[in-house]
Amino acid sequence: MKKRCCVYVIRLDSAVWENSTAFRRENPGHDPRKPCVYVGKTGHSPEERFKNHKDGKKPGRFVRRYGLALIPRLYERIPHMTHEDALVMEKMLAERLRRRGYAVWQR
Repeated sequence: MKKRCCVYVIRLDSAVWENSTAFRRENPGHDPRKPCVYVGKTGHSPEERFKNHKDGKKPGRFVRRYGLALIPRLYERIPHMTHEDALVMEKMLAERLRRRGYAVWQR
């Protein structure tokens, strides 16, 4: 099996917290000292996927409008994996970040 997928994390502008009830509802334990982030998976490089989000190519719900930059330190140690494993890892990373106080959007 090819291990060509990876997970990535994008920092979102804090305005997403103020402007979205759905975002706030997903993150009741948010620590305001921690950033709002988007966690995703891709078969491309994280840099290419972020560019696609911003260009409107399959954009995440909040990334096109609020996406600021990738946060490599939150995902760079996670190796490439199969698509199926990336689906699981994406959810695990999102939950891990939520437990640490980040406000996370992941679908």
